[in-house]
Amino acid sequence: MSARASVVAAVQLNSSEDVAGNLAAVQRMVTHAAAAGARLVVLPENFAFFGAATERARLAERAREKGATVLATIAALARRCGVAIVAGGHPEVAADPGRPYNSALAFAADGELVGCYRKRHLFDVELPDGARYEESRGTTPGDELVVVELAGLRCGLSICYDLRFPEHYRALVAAGAELLLVPAAFTRTTGTDHFLVLLRARAIENQCWVVAANQWGSHPGGRETFGHSCVIDPWGRVVVDAGDGVGVVSASVDLDQLQEVRQCLPALAHRRDQVRG
Repeated sequence: MSARASVVAAVQLNSSEDVAGNLAAVQRMVTHAAAAGARLVVLPENFAFFGAATERARLAERAREKGATVLATIAALARRCGVAIVAGGHPEVAADPGRPYNSALAFAADGELVGCYRKRHLFDVELPDGARYEESRGTTPGDELVVVELAGLRCGLSICYDLRFPEHYRALVAAGAELLLVPAAFTRTTGTDHFLVLLRARAIENQCWVVAANQWGSHPGGRETFGHSCVIDPWGRVVVDAGDGVGVVSASVDLDQLQEVRQCLPALAHRRDQVRG
């Protein structure tokens, strides 16, 4: 491993409405990843609670509030294990109490909260299998991009449905991101055909490392998620894929490899952003 590399892990969970049980699973997985050498661990969307929007709203916390039970647990876990953790998404208090933000929170290895990204694109769709999702009914969208340094890596934050909007990731790269993080609860229906394709596309077009931590299996309300948490290199190769089931995958994210890809195929430098109408 080069001097400019860090081991990054993605946790794949089967979260439910049981907050205590979910957090116990998170603690086991992060402890395992840290023992295996990870310096940064990414948790999936809905890591602490996967259930009804009304109950989710009641669990909303203020990101920097000392009484935030779930976030205090994650901060303490980061300190104990000595790893940075991106916990996303989790309900964060918004102006409308019934529509909290869906936030990815970045904790440094000392447990300090160093970044908070609020999901910008909300999942309002009706899928071919008849499933209907209206995330905007229970969630307030964010409006800011977030790039934060964790474990020596410049990390661009996103959550799940953001993956379908390439301009989000191009803006993160323009802001200096070297690693694109995607906590997710991608459905089985959409994930089967789109999840890995979109992740590889974001890696290829931005010549960036991508780490995705997804939910897997059956959840309350009949929702099914796809799994396949993974790490993808700047050439678009899937380095590791969790497949089905609960677990942790990790890989060495090497910034020298990123620079080699950008030098041999300088597509980012060839951009022509100005066009004539």
